[in-house]
Amino acid sequence: MRSRFRIAALALAAAVLLGSCGYDAGRGIADLPASTGWEALPIGNWVLNDGLDARAVVFCPRTTCPKPGVAALLAFAGERGRGMEQALSQSPAALAGAFEKLASDKAAALAEQRRRAGREPEPRARSGRTDIARFEADQAQGVLVTLHAASKGRRQAVTAILYGRQDDRLLVALGISEEPDAARQQALAAWRSR
Repeated sequence: MRSRFRIAALALAAAVLLGSCGYDAGRGIADLPASTGWEALPIGNWVLNDGLDARAVVFCPRTTCPKPGVAALLAFAGERGRGMEQALSQSPAALAGAFEKLASDKAAALAEQRRRAGREPEPRARSGRTDIARFEADQAQGVLVTLHAASKGRRQAVTAILYGRQDDRLLVALGISEEPDAARQQALAAWRSR
């Protein structure tokens, strides 16, 4: 998969696969109701992710939503919560560098796998641009991550992240869409459902 825009699809697929272990359809998010096309994913008891509690995950497919997307509310406990909070609190430049390093490390690992299998590495695709901006909403800190395609088209994927502490847990609300306003609205809806 060369395109970073498949991240949302991969996240959705992972959520479905992990969530299908339990048969709980999830509680959904009140501001993103089923009557408008949003569907709660079965999140079950994510026992494989110690320190992570998926409270709600919903998605709205392109077939039923004018602005398709994914929204989630997650809670992180203990060391995992502290590490996540520290990463999200970095300067925008450091956070963008972390995203780019993650993509670079993955590409290097895939090239190494191809080399070991006796195949030529795929030519390095032009990388797009990652923009990170901070915002605040509803007593939470926010980060807006926009991945721009390397192609000349205006394709982009946007993730809005709201985070804050509740008791001893870090709550993280996510909104993923193709448009910044839609991603922010989805993250805010997830944040309000806490």
